[in-house]
Amino acid sequence: MNLAKKAAAEFIGTLVLVLVACGVAAVSGCAFPQAGYVATALAFGLVIVAMAYSVGNVSGCHINPAVSIAMLVSGKMKFKEFIVYVLAQFLGALAGAAILAYLTGNTLALGQNGLFNDDVVKSLIVEVILTFIFVFAILGVTSKAENGKVAGLVIGLSLVLVHLIGIPFTGTSVNPARSFGPALLVGGEALANVWVFIVAPLVGGVLAALVHKLLDGNKAE
Repeated sequence: MNLAKKAAAEFIGTLVLVLVACGVAAVSGCAFPQAGYVATALAFGLVIVAMAYSVGNVSGCHINPAVSIAMLVSGKMKFKEFIVYVLAQFLGALAGAAILAYLTGNTLALGQNGLFNDDVVKSLIVEVILTFIFVFAILGVTSKAENGKVAGLVIGLSLVLVHLIGIPFTGTSVNPARSFGPALLVGGEALANVWVFIVAPLVGGVLAALVHKLLDGNKAE
């Protein structure tokens, strides 16, 4: 598949993720915290399901640099592809956040992430763990060709899972691009702390790839 088409698919997928899922967080999370948590978690998961069956056949539907770096470490994509994917994902996230800001007329609440109790270390730990779980599930379900028909559903539900536990802590990132787009437009603390939500998911993605490679290798032996 042409790399430009893959990039376009990643751009569109990430744009939709931020626009719709962060949009649900923005319009429902503040007014109705408990219901907003569930609605937001479902929104993120359902967008992934929709995009998996829409652009998955084009790019694999990473729409997340943490997933792409895991695929790179796993030897499932080349470095050039990784760079193009990540650029497309960040641009897509920024475009999605910009559309959301325009539609809501609000640049204060765009579903941005925040530190847990102003604690950088705890926030890093939360995001590394949640990303590890999410990416580990992706690597597992995509490792067998026979899982192809249900992979999108499993991945989407895995994202719902990590959001249900993670939203009260950091708002759940597990995706550097998803965090960057809203943070850049919101500015302030969201932008100052966005590095946490870029570094931690990337670390979690790498760890998931290494652990999966280790377990898969032992299984093969």
